[in-house]
Amino acid sequence: MSEQYVTLAEVRDLLRSEAEKRELITSQNYALDHAQKVCPELPLESAKALIEEVSQLEEVSDAVAVKIADLLPKYPEDVRAIFSKERIVLDNAKIDEIIDIVAKYL
Repeated sequence: MSEQYVTLAEVRDLLRSEAEKRELITSQNYALDHAQKVCPELPLESAKALIEEVSQLEEVSDAVAVKIADLLPKYPEDVRAIFSKERIVLDNAKIDEIIDIVAKYL
């Protein structure tokens, strides 16, 4: 069994689709509400394109790429927070590059 990371945009769209078909259980409603509040403006196609683009950077793993798409960092501190649990220290140029990539999708 392999791991697959999904963005909040994907969770949001999947749960919206299910909500049209049937009544969601409480935990699904909470997940949908959270996804809509945290990631209201990013379409799924844009999230996937963003993940693909930031994944091309050597320092960005699949999991980190999804975090970037979910959190949409706008400031260097936000990028540093995303990488805080990784064993990577980004220089300012890489941080700016990530912020520039994210800005294209906002």
